[in-house]
Amino acid sequence: MRIIYCDSVFDNKIIDSDYEEEKNSALKAGFTFSLISFEELTNGNIPLALKYVKASETKIDALYRGWMLTPKQYESLYDGLLKKNIQLINTPTQYIHCHYLPNSYDVIKSKTPKSNWTTDLSNDSISKVLDDFGDSSIILKDFVKSEKHNWDDACFIPNASEFEKVKSVVDKFIELRGSSLNEGLVFRQFEELEFLTEHSKSGMPLTKEFRVFFANKQVIKVFDYWDEGDYGNTQPVIDDFMRIAENIESNFFTMDIAQKKDGSWIIMELGDGQVSGLPDNANTDEYYKNLKEKVL
Repeated sequence: MRIIYCDSVFDNKIIDSDYEEEKNSALKAGFTFSLISFEELTNGNIPLALKYVKASETKIDALYRGWMLTPKQYESLYDGLLKKNIQLINTPTQYIHCHYLPNSYDVIKSKTPKSNWTTDLSNDSISKVLDDFGDSSIILKDFVKSEKHNWDDACFIPNASEFEKVKSVVDKFIELRGSSLNEGLVFRQFEELEFLTEHSKSGMPLTKEFRVFFANKQVIKVFDYWDEGDYGNTQPVIDDFMRIAENIESNFFTMDIAQKKDGSWIIMELGDGQVSGLPDNANTDEYYKNLKEKVL
């Protein structure tokens, strides 16, 4: 299997520095790699983006490890690589299944906070999707990301029935997301999670969350989600989520889970494993060793 990394903005023959450590670990584990230009890819110049990707004489499998892509950009990458006899681990349909929360919500809804969404940003539409929440506290995000480091201004809404506050948070969220807004707005029930610490820069409350990587429905590695705070001996009960993982329409994905104050565990969200980041303290050698065992 070949790993597809993004090149450096300054030199298309060397890897983006953020993925240097991962590349070294991938090589130790026995993977090969190719570099693509993220800038050319996101600009729609596929031949230039894949200029330095060597075609294969026979079809081989590959895995992208790089920055987030829109579904359209991912599809362009997928199709461009196929023309070189290289097939990414997830199809475009599988990519969007985990990349957009609404696409996977029905699969995880028994273990995730209640969520409603809209692609219509009018006041009437927003008001309608909030009806189910009553006066509960809620969280705002788009189909992929939140503005959690702007917790009070663009993420947390104390009372879903107070529309003026809702509108203020929505307006700030849309302003901050700008052209990066993914599809629409998602409102989620706020859950009381086990406190970890406060973020050293933004001051947002950090909670006991973990990122679990799955390949071919098997756990590769469980990481502490945050690099800050003392997790102590807390470890997630993965068995509770394995049946759900079996129904996820993806060959390589992440499941972010968190501990509630009552001790139970919930799914925060899923992500395509190819664009899900590793924490700074991750053991990349172990990650790629386990990955090779699960995908080859």
